[in-house]
Amino acid sequence: MSRRAPQGSTTALSIWGPLRREDLPGLYGRVCADLRARPAGDVACDVAGLAADAVAVEALARLQLAACRGGQRVVLRGASAELCSVVDLMGLTEVFTA
Repeated sequence: MSRRAPQGSTTALSIWGPLRREDLPGLYGRVCADLRARPAGDVACDVAGLAADAVAVEALARLQLAACRGGQRVVLRGASAELCSVVDLMGLTEVFTA
């Protein structure tokens, strides 16, 4: 699930769960459409309500890919220590700015 609101040159986005793998294509499509409508800049992604699991990390990786394609960058906000650990375990720490 996601929600987005513009804040200056930064776009705010919230993702919460639980997320299931079958949710990912729809989430990706909705967020991609929103990101295309915004100029380059940071996307502050509130993930405080997101579970620390592989599905969540896959969702975030897909969002980072979409943002990069549009000249944007996803910055994680409110990530739990557990979610950061899963991101690190999957070798994606360098991909996200927390």
